[in-house]
Amino acid sequence: MNLKTKYMGLELKNPLVASAGPLSDSVENIQKLAAAGVSAVVMFSLFEEQLKAEANALDAQLAAGTDSFAESLSYFPPANDYKVGPEQYLELLHKASQAVDIPIIGSLNGISSAGWIEYARKMQDAGARGIELNIYYMPTDPSLSASAIEKQYIAVVAAVKAAVTIPVAVKLSPYFTSIANVARKLKRAGADALVLFNRFYQPDFDLNELAVAPTLELSHANEIRLPLRWIAILRSQMKMSLAATTGVQTSAELAKFLLAGADVVMTTSSLLHHGPAHATKLLAGLEEWMKTKEYTSVKQMKGAMSLKSVADPTAFERGNYIKIIEKYKAEYTLPV
Repeated sequence: MNLKTKYMGLELKNPLVASAGPLSDSVENIQKLAAAGVSAVVMFSLFEEQLKAEANALDAQLAAGTDSFAESLSYFPPANDYKVGPEQYLELLHKASQAVDIPIIGSLNGISSAGWIEYARKMQDAGARGIELNIYYMPTDPSLSASAIEKQYIAVVAAVKAAVTIPVAVKLSPYFTSIANVARKLKRAGADALVLFNRFYQPDFDLNELAVAPTLELSHANEIRLPLRWIAILRSQMKMSLAATTGVQTSAELAKFLLAGADVVMTTSSLLHHGPAHATKLLAGLEEWMKTKEYTSVKQMKGAMSLKSVADPTAFERGNYIKIIEKYKAEYTLPV
């Protein structure tokens, strides 16, 4: 069974990639992921705020005893609040790239195109085989237009591409008015791949403390439907790599994403829940399914159920909505 695939120019032994998350916080964990069979590891993210906080902390030390301390520093967590600082991150990335024979991909999380992007080059110098940009932005200013937000994304991608020679992927939000149009603009800006989709962690309310509480909930298999649909739509429209993420718990989700047209499938939730060794089970399940359907390679199955390949393309468009509503109406019985 030939599981090889290509992702933003990288030749990978199979389509299963460990996405950015806590499991990449040590060389030992990354070695476990590699031993279990993943074909690449995306490091946890280095945050724009983290780098600014460290720079501001240094400025504060240099300006101790003066009135020049920046008020804006209060908006960012102290540098020592982070488990791993920027320099430790780069050291970990370097050691990991030396310790395993699979590509290590660095991850940057931010929204501006300021000086923090220099760390993309530092990641490259430390051994990263690619950069994933997690542009995590919640536009709450009503005066900010959709086109202005898109321009910010494009500016960040262009700035990073100008700083490095390794491939760059963009992890997108699903909340754009026209995802296909944004995808095309990002490609023109130099993006080598799209990762669909960024999963926003929504806050909750603590009713006892009357406070906004951060929450973390691992993804579920039913969450694959949104990225599944858009990968199937974009596969024939975008001549660039597509990575699927969110909701991968079993080999069934792995197979579905590949049929939609994904070049690689990323997961963190399942590996956190079951441990790094779960990657072996995911790949074994994929191979077994491929045998039953007489697929001999990932290349052969990739995109077999994309928009351009299925008999009824309306399944991805408005027709699907109408069919679902009509089916529900036909089956629905009012509770007594």
